[in-house]
Amino acid sequence: MEKHKVAIVKYENPLDSVRKAVELSNGLERLPANAKVFIKPNIVFWTKVVAFPKWGVITTSRTIEDMVVLLKERGINDITIGEGIVTGDAKDRETPAHAFKTLGYDALKKRYGVKSVNVMERPFEKVDLGDDIILNFNSDILHSDFVVDIPVMKAHNQTVVSLGIKNLKGVIDIKSRKKCHSANPEKDLNFMIARLADRLPPIFSLLDGIYTNERGPAFDGRMHRSNLLVASADFLSADLVGARVLGHDPQNVPHLVHAAANHGRPIDLSDIDVLGEKIEDVARVHEYDFGYAQAADGSWMPVPLAKQGISGVSYRKYDLSMCTYCSGINGLILTAIRYAWKGEPFDDVEVLTGKAMNPTPGKKKTILLGKCMYQAHKENPDIQEMLAVKGCPPKADDVVKAFHQAGIPIDKSMFDNMDQLPAFFMAKYKDKPEFDETFFQVKA
Repeated sequence: MEKHKVAIVKYENPLDSVRKAVELSNGLERLPANAKVFIKPNIVFWTKVVAFPKWGVITTSRTIEDMVVLLKERGINDITIGEGIVTGDAKDRETPAHAFKTLGYDALKKRYGVKSVNVMERPFEKVDLGDDIILNFNSDILHSDFVVDIPVMKAHNQTVVSLGIKNLKGVIDIKSRKKCHSANPEKDLNFMIARLADRLPPIFSLLDGIYTNERGPAFDGRMHRSNLLVASADFLSADLVGARVLGHDPQNVPHLVHAAANHGRPIDLSDIDVLGEKIEDVARVHEYDFGYAQAADGSWMPVPLAKQGISGVSYRKYDLSMCTYCSGINGLILTAIRYAWKGEPFDDVEVLTGKAMNPTPGKKKTILLGKCMYQAHKENPDIQEMLAVKGCPPKADDVVKAFHQAGIPIDKSMFDNMDQLPAFFMAKYKDKPEFDETFFQVKA
C-alpha cells in the first residue's frame, strides 16, 4: 500500500517555500479543475484596541497569499477565506471585519478576487458525524469542492496540540463549539474534534510553523520563530507529523488517537512517508500547559501561584468541559488573584469552572464561574455560600463582584481594560527582528 506523503519544508522565501511544500506532498493532486476552494486560516483572537503578538497565534498572511497565488496558477478563481473568530459578543461584526482588513484580506480581494467571510454571519447546516454527534457546519465550506486548511502550529492547553483537525472548530457555530466541550467523559472534547474533518470535501493541510506557539493557543503563550511548513493531502497524516515536530508523541494526543482509530490508521507514522526535512532535525518540545499543585492547606492552584505562597483559595485546573467563552477570562482571573494577594490567607474560597467539577464539602465560599457551573450546582447542599457568575460568557463586572464578595479584591481595572491585555504580552517581543510584523501584511 502506498504511504501517505507529508512534506516538512523550511520557510526561506515567499512563495518558493510554500510551492516546495505543495509539490513535495502532492498536496493539490485532488484539486478539481475550476474548483470552488475554501481556505481556513486560524484567527483565534482579535482586538481592535491594540496591536498584539500575532506570531504563533494567527496564520501568517504571507502563507495565505502564497497559497492563493498557487491556486490562481492552477486556474482557480473561486476562492473564499473563512473563519469564525471568538468574540465576547456573539453579535460583534466589527471585530472580524477589522481583523480581515488588517491582515490584508481586503487587498487579496482587490488583487486576486478572493472573498473573505465571517462564518458567524453565514448559514450553517447540520452534519451527522456518527455516534449521535450532530454539529452545525458553515455552509460555505460544506459546499466547496476543496479545502485548504492553514492552521498555526501550536501546543494547546486542552488538546495538547492544535493543528489542522482542531483548526476546523472555527467553522462550526457557537452552539456546536459549546457542545464539543461536553461533560460526558466518553464523548469529550477530544472525541468530538477528532471527527471534524470527516464529512468535509478533500482537504490539503498546510501547517504554518513560521511562528509556533508554546502553551497556546492564545497570545499569552511563548512564541518561537521556527520557520517550518508541514504539508499533506491527508489531514490526519499532517497532524500526526505536526505533533511530532512540536515534540509530542501522537499517542499522547487524545484527539489524534481517536482520529487514527476512526480511520483505521496506525498512530506511529508507519504508513507515512516524510519528505524534505527529517522530523528529528526540526522537532522542538513545545510544552502545552502549566502544572497545578496542592498547597499546604489542601487548596489547588497553578504552580506559579502556589510558589507565591497564596493560600485560602482553591482554583482547580480547568478540564475539557470549559469552553472557549469561559477560558477567555480564566487566565485573567488567575493573574488578578496573584496581584490581589497581600500575604494573608483568603477566606477558604473555591472556584469551580467548566461543566463537570463538583464542590468540595466544607468550603466557606464557592464561586461558580459561568452559566454551566451555576446550572449544575445552583441547589447543591455542599455549598455553604454560593457566589454565582451566571453569564455565558461570564460578564467581567459579575466576575469582579463575586470575587470581592468572597474577600478577594481583584482589580476591576484589569477587567475594564481586557482589550489592552495583549499589549502586555507583546512587550517581550519588542525590537526582536525575528518577530516580523510584515508576515501579517499584504502589499496593496
